[in-house]
Amino acid sequence: MLDGALLGGAAALAGALNAVAGGGSFLTLPALAMVGVPLVSANATGTAALLPGYLAGAWALRKELSGPMSPSLLRLGVLSVLGGAAGAALLLSTSNHAFARIVPWLLLAATLLFAIGPGLVRRRLATADSHKPRGRWLADLGIVAVAVYGGYFNGGLGILLLAVLGALGHTDMGRMNGIKNFVSAILTLIAVAIYAASGAIVWTYALWMALGATVGGYAGGMLARRLKPEVVRGFVVLTGLAMTAAFLLKAY
Repeated sequence: MLDGALLGGAAALAGALNAVAGGGSFLTLPALAMVGVPLVSANATGTAALLPGYLAGAWALRKELSGPMSPSLLRLGVLSVLGGAAGAALLLSTSNHAFARIVPWLLLAATLLFAIGPGLVRRRLATADSHKPRGRWLADLGIVAVAVYGGYFNGGLGILLLAVLGALGHTDMGRMNGIKNFVSAILTLIAVAIYAASGAIVWTYALWMALGATVGGYAGGMLARRLKPEVVRGFVVLTGLAMTAAFLLKAY
């Protein structure tokens, strides 16, 4: 019961952070590790808990995906499935010992990306000289690479997707957010399906956390207009750095 309360609370805070600025996964993985879930399973369980939020986000911005686009919606879906499946398979083939040594560096990279990513996207949009994405194969490679990362770890996924879309020449932030949410939902859905088939998800904890994340997401959405995103982002970055240090000390 205490474990459920701890995980539900962590997920609620994570959901609130995701609604305001992002970075909620920096809390879910450590919380699951704290209650004794092996790291690979903790990563899979935390991803499953956040899946409803990804699906809701994709549905909320579905109108942003109407009309012609490059890559097409079907192509984006296929690329997301392929990358998410590959990332999930890669995670499941990683031992808990090896993942424990990889996690601190993934957390550090995600934290730094979270800190500088919005600035990079804004700069790219401000200096964009074309409204057309770059070459199709370059776009495909970029989407697949991010989907593999998302299927493997998921932390900082949204910022990474926006940065890649900006680098590929997209300039409409509404459309970019729609693509980001769609790709995130599809790759996470296939990854969770693979995690579930392998038995890597602790469903009791995942359900507690999904409930907490839903409540937190709603509360965060209500508070979003009152809180300064920069302050929340600073809190997330500090949390990410603290979690990185904790996992480094434990792994090394």
